[in-house]
Amino acid sequence: MSNTATAQFNESMPIYLQLMEKIKHDIISGLLEPGAKIDSVRDLAARFGVNPNTMQKALSELEREELLHAERTAGRFVTTNKLLIESIRYKEAKSITEGFIKQMKSLGYTEEEIIDFLPYSFKEEE
Repeated sequence: MSNTATAQFNESMPIYLQLMEKIKHDIISGLLEPGAKIDSVRDLAARFGVNPNTMQKALSELEREELLHAERTAGRFVTTNKLLIESIRYKEAKSITEGFIKQMKSLGYTEEEIIDFLPYSFKEEE
């Protein structure tokens, strides 16, 4: 798993949910590849600076969502179900896009202006 240093957490959201989101992001962005073995609960807890029980809860929830699976003696692994990963990735992108559009409309931009704005944003990023 990535060499993430101790994370900064938002106090308004349970830490285990934030851990889930971080690991889920690493999976859908390709940082953690399908079938990859993830570090142990203790190693991950130390890396993120959290209690192992909190990390265990996050990982258990990701197993329930089928993004991770445990093999009794070998550890935990990222799912190999690429359709599941892509489906979650699509939903996340859709949510981000909808939030962006809502914010742009609140600033008074029309749909056409939003569409016209996007190419300039890409150019500025380069």
